[in-house]
Amino acid sequence: MICDNCGKNRAFKRKMTHSYGKGKNLVLIENIPVIDCPDCGEQVLTSDTLKEIENIRKGGDKQLKQRFIPVAQFA
Repeated sequence: MICDNCGKNRAFKRKMTHSYGKGKNLVLIENIPVIDCPDCGEQVLTSDTLKEIENIRKGGDKQLKQRFIPVAQFA
């Protein structure tokens, strides 16, 4: 796949996990499709992916599963 940023033919699709919000509003979204370029570091989310992320964030508890995870702070 050709990277839109650097033009090299090494971009690839992968899945990532990202957190949005803080405190009680923190949501962790898994398996987000992203196009990643190892040469320039560009990460691209399609408009459809961004719309779905926004729908998940606005959807409240409908699509959410509760998980308890350890949290550490970098000193």
